[in-house]
Amino acid sequence: MTTEMTRETNPAPTGEPHQGTGPAVTVVIPTIGRPSLAATLAAVGSGPEILVVDDRPGESLEPLPVPDHVRVLRSGGRGPAAARNAGWRVATTPWVVFLDDDVVPGPGWVRALTEDLARLPEDVGGSQGRLEVPLPAGRRPTDAERNTAGLADADWITADMAYRKTALEAAGGFDERFPGAYREDADIALRVEQAGFALVKGERLTRHPVRDDGFWSSVRFQRGNASDALMRHVHGRDWRAAIGGHPGRLRRHALTTGMGLLALTLAATGGRRRRLAAAAGLAWLGLTAEFAWARIAPGPRTPEEIARMAVTSVVIPPVACAHRIRGEVKVRTGKTGRRS
Repeated sequence: MTTEMTRETNPAPTGEPHQGTGPAVTVVIPTIGRPSLAATLAAVGSGPEILVVDDRPGESLEPLPVPDHVRVLRSGGRGPAAARNAGWRVATTPWVVFLDDDVVPGPGWVRALTEDLARLPEDVGGSQGRLEVPLPAGRRPTDAERNTAGLADADWITADMAYRKTALEAAGGFDERFPGAYREDADIALRVEQAGFALVKGERLTRHPVRDDGFWSSVRFQRGNASDALMRHVHGRDWRAAIGGHPGRLRRHALTTGMGLLALTLAATGGRRRRLAAAAGLAWLGLTAEFAWARIAPGPRTPEEIARMAVTSVVIPPVACAHRIRGEVKVRTGKTGRRS
C-alpha cells in the first residue's frame, strides 16, 4: 500500500459543531482546481469537517481559494481514486461523504445527509444522494448533455456518495489503478458489497450542472474503455450486470474499425480487390452513419451539433478500440500497478 501524500496547506479546522443528532461526517472533495469548487464549498457550508484534496500535479502551485475552515491536502496529481484515499484515510469520523468538485448540494443538504445516515443499520456501508442534472429549457439536450444527464440514474457514483469508514477499510479503499474519474466508483461499490455491506439511496439532493467540455469531449471520454478492461479483470465478465450497467457499443466500434481498415488495406492492393474494398467501405460508411444518427436524432439538430456528431462519430470507434486494447495490454502484462 502506498504512502499518501497529505501535506496540509490549511490547518485542521475548528469548525462548527456537527449539525443534527446523527453520526459525524467528513466531507471529502478531490479537485483539480476547477472554479466550480467554490460553489460546491458554499453549498456545503461550515457545519461538517471538509477535506479538499488538491490533486493538481506539480510542486509550486498557487493555494486553492478555499474558506479558512476547510482543510486542504495534497495528493500529487495521481487521479481521483488516490485523492479520495488521501482524504478518507485521515478522516476521524465514522462516515465519509465524497463529493465531486463540480456539484452543488441542495438547500438543507447537511441536515438531509445527517437524516439519511442516522437511521441506517450497521450492515449498510454506503448511502448515495439523489442526483439532479438540470437541462436547458426550450430545446432538446445535446449528446454531451444527455451523457451527463445519465448520471441521475447511475448507481453508487461518487458525485455524492457517503461510505462508512469501516466499509472503506474492509474494501481496502479506492483502487488507484483507475487513473481517471471513471469506473473507480463502481469498483469500490462492488468491493464494499463483497465485504458484506449493503448500499442504499438516501433522500438528500445534489445538482450536477452540465459543463461544456469542448468539441472533442466525447472522444476524450473514450479513455474509459481502458478502465473497462480493468473492471473485467477484477470483477469478471459479468461486471456490467453487477453494477446495473448496460452493454456498450465496443463490439460495433470494433466492427466499424475493422471494416474501415479492411477497406483501406484492400484499396491499397488494387486489382480485383477493389470491389471488396468498395464493399468494406460501404459497410464502414453504413455503420458510421448509424452511429452518428443515433447521436444526432435525439438532440437539437443544430448545424453545430450535427457537425460535431458527424466528425466525432468517425473518430470515436477507432479511438475506443485503441484505448480498450491499451487497457487489456496493461492488465495482461501487469503494468497497471498495485491497487493502492
